[in-house]
Amino acid sequence: MSIMTRGSQDARVKIINRELLNMSSLVEKQIYESIICLKNYDLDKADQIIKDDDKVDEMQKTIEEECIKFIATEQPLATDLRRVFTASKIVTDLERMADHAVDICKITKRMGGNINSFKVYSDELWEMDKKVRAMIKSSIEAYINEDDEMAYKICEKDDEIDAFYKSLFTNLINSIKLDEELIQKGAQLLFVIKYLERIGDHVTNICEWTIFSKTGVYVDLNE
Repeated sequence: MSIMTRGSQDARVKIINRELLNMSSLVEKQIYESIICLKNYDLDKADQIIKDDDKVDEMQKTIEEECIKFIATEQPLATDLRRVFTASKIVTDLERMADHAVDICKITKRMGGNINSFKVYSDELWEMDKKVRAMIKSSIEAYINEDDEMAYKICEKDDEIDAFYKSLFTNLINSIKLDEELIQKGAQLLFVIKYLERIGDHVTNICEWTIFSKTGVYVDLNE
C-alpha cells in the first residue's frame, strides 16, 4: 500500500468520525430537549424535535454511504475495515436513540398537562437523563480514541441506569396504586423511563462495537 493511499484512508476515516461526532451531538441534544419538553410541557418544542428527527435520519444515511464507499474503493486493512464497519453499526444505535427522543415528545403531547403531581420523583428522572447523555458522549469518545478500556467502564455505568429505572418504576407504580387519578400520567412516565433505559442499552451496544473495532473480538455486555 502506498503512502498516498494510506493517507487517503486516514483522511476518509477522519471524515467519517467527524460526521459521527456531529450526529451523536445532535442525538444527545434531541434527548436533552425531549426531557425539557416533558419537564415544561412545551408542545411547540416537542413538535420541533419530532420534525428534526429527519436530520438524524439523513446523517445516518450519509455516514452509512461513506462507510460503504470506503470499503468498496479503498481495499482497507483489517483494522480500518473493522473501524469503518463499527461506525456503520454505531449510527444505527444513535438513530434509535433519537427515535426514543421522539417517543418522549409524543408522550409529552399525550400527557395533557405538566407532571407536577410526580414532582417528588422528578429529580431522579432528570438525573437519569443526565447520566444517560453523559454515557452517550463518553461512548463516542471511546470509539474515536479507540479506547476499549474506557468502553468497558462505560458499560459498568449502565447498571446505574438500570437502578434508576427500577427505583422510578417501583415509585411510580406505588403512586398510581395510592391515587387512581394519576394512572394516565403515571403510565406515560413509565414509558419515558423505559425509553431512557433503552438508550442506555444502545450506549452499551456502541461500547461493544468499540471493543470489537479495537480487538477484533465481539463481546456481549448487554446482560
